[in-house]
Amino acid sequence: MNGNDHLLLNSLLQVIIQLDLDGYITYANPAAATLTQYSVQELANLHVSHLYNPTGDTIKAHYELSLTKKAGHFRTEGWRTKKDQTYCWCEIIYSCLYNEEKGFLGYSCTLIDRSAQMQEAHQLRQQEDRYRLMVEGVRDYAIFMLDPEGYILTWNEGAKRIKGYAASEIIGKHFTTFYTAQDLADEKPVRELAIAIQTGKYEEEGWRVKKNGSVFWANVVITALFNDQNQHIGFSKVTRDLTERRQTHEALRQSEEQYRSLVEQVSDYGIFMMDEKGRVINWNEGAKRINGYLAAEIIGKYFSIFYPQEAILNGKPAHELTVALETGKYEEEGWRVRKDGSLFWASIVITAIYNSEGVHIGFSKVTRDLTERKQAEQSLRESYDRYRLLTVELQRSNEDLQRFAHVASHDLKEPARKIKLFSNRLQDEYISMLPEKGQLFVAKIQQAADRMLSMIQGILTYSSLNALSQLLEIIDLNTLLEQIETDLEVLILDKQAHIDKQRLPPIEGVPVLIYQLFYNLINNSLKFSKVGEPPLIKIFMASEAAENFVKITVTDNGIGFDNQYASKIFETFTRLHAKDAYEGTGLGLALCKKIVERHQGTITVQSVINQGSTFIITLPRKQNWPNYI
Repeated sequence: MNGNDHLLLNSLLQVIIQLDLDGYITYANPAAATLTQYSVQELANLHVSHLYNPTGDTIKAHYELSLTKKAGHFRTEGWRTKKDQTYCWCEIIYSCLYNEEKGFLGYSCTLIDRSAQMQEAHQLRQQEDRYRLMVEGVRDYAIFMLDPEGYILTWNEGAKRIKGYAASEIIGKHFTTFYTAQDLADEKPVRELAIAIQTGKYEEEGWRVKKNGSVFWANVVITALFNDQNQHIGFSKVTRDLTERRQTHEALRQSEEQYRSLVEQVSDYGIFMMDEKGRVINWNEGAKRINGYLAAEIIGKYFSIFYPQEAILNGKPAHELTVALETGKYEEEGWRVRKDGSLFWASIVITAIYNSEGVHIGFSKVTRDLTERKQAEQSLRESYDRYRLLTVELQRSNEDLQRFAHVASHDLKEPARKIKLFSNRLQDEYISMLPEKGQLFVAKIQQAADRMLSMIQGILTYSSLNALSQLLEIIDLNTLLEQIETDLEVLILDKQAHIDKQRLPPIEGVPVLIYQLFYNLINNSLKFSKVGEPPLIKIFMASEAAENFVKITVTDNGIGFDNQYASKIFETFTRLHAKDAYEGTGLGLALCKKIVERHQGTITVQSVINQGSTFIITLPRKQNWPNYI
């Protein structure tokens, strides 16, 4: 993205966020900061799941990103969390980002604050729900008016569909037209109107007659109507054809025993039936275990009881039934709610059920609790995220160390060259004038200068390489310790020190760094020795090391320190003794710790004042570095 693109996106009032492959925010415009209350800097490298809820709903976020990657784009609405933990209702539109070679780069994310529209829509939905419930209650009913004597005044489409008469054929006729001969002989219609006037309403189920002479099982409600002067002005009559339902109920009753024996004892899956409205009509053992409800507590309830509030506000339960009706099946994963209010991640399949005549009679729903599996996946993802953050930190640390090594090595190279130059001149022009011991000293100066230049070149090489794995070698620790003794020969003789070494196995590592590790530890033991007592340094291999690791102890008889500072001693520029008594920069042990950690090992220390110190180093025999270290 070039500067002009940033200027354009920064000027937009619409919230624009860009995500990397794992869902971490790589760019957010000022509008995003205004909406979320995070600064643009705070949003950088924040996972998009932190906008879902205060703790970060990574399961849902990764699920929606996976849907985006599959389809190329994805739209969702729901509550989103601001920095101050307040919520706003947002529409999120995810889209996949590709480069010119069609390589997948990440995601773009547009957030639109729909809080005001949501509030209006919620109020409208409440009104629509009331209206819908009213309409759904009467859409399959025959509704018509009667005058006070029982003659038909009005006729609706439902009446035409159920009874078979057109309005022009029936208006003006007496409502007894719909009764059987037996009911007419018993004067049943007259009694019904009388009861409606006396009690306000008459209701029953019974046989009624259609235009073609066939009978149907009807639910009938006759209501007496009065005007505002309490004068009787007629009746309303609502009739519903229950024949099919009665037949369906009978068929369901016959098949229910078979169904119950098939699914009732299944405990790993919640399996239950719903009627055509989504009300639960049976309940198996698995549903009880997963959702927490007894059959007596849940049968007859609408299945939206299992959904979070956000899903209910979005009209999700009704949408799922609609999709199941249109396509035969609805399938997804998502959060569901148990009886105790806890959430679980569910795999659900809703299937539309039809009777033998092809009439829709309800739905089956199968639920499986995937929470444990998702938690395991989340734990793995969190481990990956922690590893990712550690990698970023390690890369940053590598860069800092490389810069330091390059600068320090460059500054050291010139004085080392001068030592080499003047020692060579001393060798060439004045060596014959020096006694034998002086000639030996000149030779040792030249050796030390060569060694210093070699070390500096090694550090420069290390700082110029992108991957430490290019410097890995099999290191003979015994030869390396002999080189260190040679380099410290003057100090060892001066202190009358003795180094007791056990034979050590080879390890894989960066030679210049492993050299620096043991050089610093031995040099420290020599430097912090007790006055008047020759230093004794023991370098042994511990027997309890694991098969793939080498555990080495470096023990001295020096001045030691208070063991409460055992962790602090590895910090940079940390000194536990006065500068005028013991020279040094305070970087040696910090560098030791960094070298060991770069080699995927550990270093600890145990010490007692005036009784010496023991450094314990654990290193892998074989390194397994990723390419980017």
